[in-house]
Formats: sequence, structure tokens, C-alpha cells
Amino acid sequence: MLDFPFWKNAIIWLICLGAAFLALPVVFFTTVERANDARAAVELGNPVTAEMQADMDRWPSWLPDQIVNLGLDLRGGAHVLVEVHVEDARADRMENYWEPVRDALVAIKDQVGAVRRVEGDPSQLRVRIGNPEAMPAALEAVRALAQSVPTLTGVGSTDIEVSNEGDQIVVVLSEAERIASDDRTMEQSLEIVRRRVDEAGTREPTIQRQGADRILIQVPGIGSAEELLQLIGKTAKLTFNTVVGQTTNADAVPGAGQIVVPSAEEEGLFYVLERRAVVSGDQLVDAQPSFDSNGRPSVNFRFNPQGGQIFGKYTAEHINMPFAILLDNEVISAPTIQSHIPGGAGEITGNFTVEESTRLAILLRAGALPAEITVLEQRVIGPELGQDSIDAGKLASIIAFVAVCLYMVLSYGIWGMFANVALVLNIVLIFAMMSVIGATLTLPGIAGIILTIGMAVDANVLVFERVREELRSGKGPVRAM
Repeated sequence: MLDFPFWKNAIIWLICLGAAFLALPVVFFTTVERANDARAAVELGNPVTAEMQADMDRWPSWLPDQIVNLGLDLRGGAHVLVEVHVEDARADRMENYWEPVRDALVAIKDQVGAVRRVEGDPSQLRVRIGNPEAMPAALEAVRALAQSVPTLTGVGSTDIEVSNEGDQIVVVLSEAERIASDDRTMEQSLEIVRRRVDEAGTREPTIQRQGADRILIQVPGIGSAEELLQLIGKTAKLTFNTVVGQTTNADAVPGAGQIVVPSAEEEGLFYVLERRAVVSGDQLVDAQPSFDSNGRPSVNFRFNPQGGQIFGKYTAEHINMPFAILLDNEVISAPTIQSHIPGGAGEITGNFTVEESTRLAILLRAGALPAEITVLEQRVIGPELGQDSIDAGKLASIIAFVAVCLYMVLSYGIWGMFANVALVLNIVLIFAMMSVIGATLTLPGIAGIILTIGMAVDANVLVFERVREELRSGKGPVRAM
């Protein structure tokens, strides 16, 4: 008589019952998904409607709610191909070089004379000096700012190239630095797009680089490409700038080191700001949707220690003066500093809806895209094709399962019944594990499950035929097993 210890039987039964419990969301997929979506909407601050409450009540919170994600080929979703304007990041690099170049030339002002920037091509930095005869000394001072760029060949290369045209010093990025800068821009863009999509709670997106300056994004479950573009398309470049003045003239010419940007709150109003930001969104460590003292949607933000120190010092020195919160080249708010704001925390208010404040918080948490992106291709993959695949997969699975079960019972009797029970537990264990780890089911995955059914039965057939051989040799059932 076969005798197995009680603890082994208990472990097997516990694993099987636990798998059946965890696989429940797969059986009631639609109900669980609607309940999860309703609870997620409530967590975002949306009012609870009767329909949302009914969805949540259909699936109690004490039951498992982790479902198997459906891939793009089954669920449908959005497909977007975008191009990253890497030249924008290069222009920012040149903008950042202006101050060190100016300081280097001012240090030898007695030789070069007046130092003045010449506006022009954003990929170049042009500086005019008052004494052209001191050009060799000026070039030497600017070239001293160059830093080495590591390359695959190991040969040293600098990040800038410095030359002159008449009385102007021309600074451009070197070829090695342009390649390195483009790679950094693409890697940063990939990471930020991934964080933005993940923050929104979408399931199993595909985000990958294509070519030198393109990114492919596929997100299952999103009903339109526009919804996806609203999430990833914004640069979300946040800066805090000093307000110089206001104007209603869109063509107003700003002074040196100043910019004119429109107001997002009041049409026809423009702000004259200092070009150099006091503090930027790169120094944000957190941003959360909230409500202001009047109950209107807002966004609470917090800087890192360095940004908090700069922000606190600035507010202490500019009490009763306005400062602008600049988002994607629009002033979304220009409050007056009432008092010192220590700790690096603050609030962004404006004419937001709950959805807009939530999306803005996501964008700020994920960080600003280093460059603008342009949509090259966008399309929605409808769920109808995916539903056809699911229905065909279900039908194939049912036919395969029924045929296999009948064959096993007719061929092996009671042992075939045991094999069928084991087969059911096999499928339950697969879906339970997929639910726990949040795996994605695709059309090839359905084919894999059907193949698993065949493989599992094949193993039983081999075992049973081998046992029959032993029985024919005269051994008893236990010894044959």
C-alpha cells in the first residue's frame, strides 16, 4: 500500500487550494477589472458614482484582485511612433555654456574689452569681444573650458570646438559630444516616457528605441492615441523665473537675458521674465494632486535639499515681489511672494480640473523630457481583432481539453480521471502564477497553454504505458507504479 506522510499531502492540498483562490480573478476577469478601475478612480480623487460603487461591490476587497494582463494583440490599445528633437538638447547645452564662457572672458576683460553675446543659430554660441587684437588670448581662455569626452576608441576628444570669425568667438559641440549628447537625450527620453506611462497605471506597455531618434510606444487598454499623447507628448519643463514686467504686446522685444512668454490663465497677457530660471523642475523630488484652500484642484510639490535651499533663499530675498511658474513656455501662475518659504515645498494653483492636476503631477514626478517630440505615426488597434483571437483561443482550448479528457478516460479508466484532475490543476497553477506576478497573456501565450495541455497529457501517457508494461510482466499495482 502506498503511504505518503500527512505533511506532504497537506502541502499539496494547500498549494492547490491556494492556486484556485488566486486564479479566481481570471474566471471573473471582467468583474474584477471593472472593480479595479473603479477603485483606482476613487484613489485619484474622483467622486464616487452609483455605477462605480456597484462595480466595487461586485468584487469584495478581501478577494484577490490581481488579473492577468492582456497584450496589445488581445486587448487592443494605442500604437504611437514619435521622433525626439535631439537638436533641442544640443541647443540647451550651448545655452548652458554662455555663463562659463562669459565669466572666462570677463576674467581677462582688460585684454579683450567688452563681452557681448550675439543671438543667432541656437546650435552655436557666438560672443563678440571689444578688442579683436586679443582674440588669441580669448580663444585660449574659452578652450580651457573644454572637457574630455570618453569614446570607444579611448582617444581623448573634447566636448566643444572653439574658433573665431572676425571679432566673434564661435563655440560649437564637437562631433563626439554631439553623438554622446544624442545618446543621452534618447536614453533620458526613453526612461521618462516609461515612467510617465507606468505612473498612469497602464499595463505592460512596450517602449523601445527605434533608430537614432525615434521611440515606439504601444500601450494596451488605451482607447485612443490622443489619450496616450496627452500623457507622453508634453515636455513638462517646469521652471521658476523672476518676473520683470507684464505686457499685452505679443511682439514686445525683451531686454538682454530676458524672454516674453504668454499667460496660460489670461488670454492676451504676456510676461517679461528673466531667461535664467531660479530653480527648475529637475530639482523636484515629488508632486501630488491636491486641493487648495478654496477647494480647487492644485498640485503640491517638493524640491530636493539643493533646490529647497535655493528656493527658500530666493523667497526670503524677494518678499512682496511676483515670480512666475513656467510650464512648457507658458506662465501657469505668477503669485506674489508673501513670506519666506522654507523647506522647499509649495503649491501650484490654476484653472485645473481634477484630471489635469493629476496628469500634471504625473508629468512633474516623471521629469521633463529633454527635448520636444513629434508624432510620426499613431493608430488605435481595436479590441475586435483581439476578441476574435480570444474567442478562437477559448474554442481551441475547450476542444483540446475535452478531446484529451475523453481520450484519457477511454484509454485508462480511473487513472485517466486522475490525469484529467491533474491537468485541470496544472492550468489553474499556470493562471494563478500569471496573476500573482502580473504577467501578460498574448496570442502566442494562448498557443503555449494549449501546447502545455498536450505536453502534460503526453507525460501521463508515457507513465501509464510504462506501468502497463510492468503489470504485464506479473508485478502487482504498487510495484508496477
